[in-house]
Amino acid sequence: MIKKINDFLWELGREENPSMNVPVHIYANKHIVDTMQRDRTLKQAVASASLPSIVKHMMVMPDGHEGYGFPVGGVAAFDADGGIVSPGAVGYDINCGVRLINTNLSVKEVRPRLQLLMDNLFNNVPSGVGSKINLGFTMSDLDKVAVEGVRYVVEKGYGFPDDTDRIEENGTMGGADPSKVSKMAHDRGVNQLGTLGAGNHFLEVQRVERIFDEKLAKAYGLAQDGIVIMLHSGSRGFGHQVCSDYLKVLTEYQAKNNIRLADPELSYAYIGTKEADDYLAAMRCAVNFAFSNRQIMTHSIRKSFEQTFGRSADALGMELVYDVAHNIAKLEEHDVDGKRMKVYVHRKGATRAFGPGEKEIPKIYRDYGQPVLIPGSMGTASYVLAGQHHAMKESFGSSCHGSGRVMSRHQAIREIPASRTLGDLKKKDIEVRVRSKKLISEEAEWAYKNVDDVVASVEGAGISKIVARLVPVGVAKG
Repeated sequence: MIKKINDFLWELGREENPSMNVPVHIYANKHIVDTMQRDRTLKQAVASASLPSIVKHMMVMPDGHEGYGFPVGGVAAFDADGGIVSPGAVGYDINCGVRLINTNLSVKEVRPRLQLLMDNLFNNVPSGVGSKINLGFTMSDLDKVAVEGVRYVVEKGYGFPDDTDRIEENGTMGGADPSKVSKMAHDRGVNQLGTLGAGNHFLEVQRVERIFDEKLAKAYGLAQDGIVIMLHSGSRGFGHQVCSDYLKVLTEYQAKNNIRLADPELSYAYIGTKEADDYLAAMRCAVNFAFSNRQIMTHSIRKSFEQTFGRSADALGMELVYDVAHNIAKLEEHDVDGKRMKVYVHRKGATRAFGPGEKEIPKIYRDYGQPVLIPGSMGTASYVLAGQHHAMKESFGSSCHGSGRVMSRHQAIREIPASRTLGDLKKKDIEVRVRSKKLISEEAEWAYKNVDDVVASVEGAGISKIVARLVPVGVAKG
């Protein structure tokens, strides 16, 4: 029985299932909560709440939907002292994330050259299933990327020196060890650095349509009707292989230790065991790969704007606003029932949303709260939010990560003709570049929740504040 706490917070108590160690908290309006009950989202949340060493409560964000074992849009924290780590609670696309790049261009300046701009972006940023690019990276380079992250690729010429100041973890997560990453993962990853991929990954040229908070927008460098670029991608085949490899390792670990799971997809290992520590070291390599992947694509995006407008990226004001991870496990300190604890926070399809004053936020944003980047579905709005103090108390400093699916990809292909989506995008005067017609149906607006409802829910729950609404001008997808 779902209990209403307030208009934007709902609870599944421990009486729901005797194996639950903590209740489930759902941050959503009633319509979204009703939608979640159409698939296994909440059943997966209940199973996840049964994992050992989970603290406080299992969380489901308003974009939550059924995933592999652990729901997408789920957040869980596990005691770092004797607790667990779970690859299924991180996901296959480790550090899939979102990056926002600013410009000093207005929509009036961009419109006349939009077709050329989208052609240049589509040509310079490889996309599609299995997309590759040969930038001359060796296996040795790949291992340096895995350990040093964005710092290494910036030194190689891919970006501005201060880009690292505007990335979660400064673009480098410590504790990575490439020796814990398989040869197959290395082989899959070496020529995928700098590529977008397919699925829900995208590159959008967007207009700042509406500013909700002038002070925060100014702090983040956003101006009314200004042009920004949003990039959504992750660790490609490298991260996928890391997850696949360690799911096999942990399946063997479960059998060896006679561990019974509420859901076979929720495999885990205890921190301090070889299996858990090896996974964390490999996961951090994939995290650094993904940050670097988005960094190299940022270089290609800047190059595309330079080609189109005949000015340097610096002259075009192409500063990085921020880069957030939304599939990750991180060691953090939080207050739990009045006690300061170290916990491994697993965010799967969820974004860190630390409030003002937290030391992990870059100095330029520390007084305002962390920028939280929320992409919508193809053709709909995206948002910039700000982390809030209440998120630190309520959600381990976490928020939503997008709009969240309401249809499986197969259902969307069956029910939504590509022509319907293309017609809708044309009506909205959005320039589109896409490699797969099938993808147009998979990623159609109607396959996703209403992003306006999703962000209103996290604002209503007090865990993020709406700063600006962005609408697409041009879209490029795999």
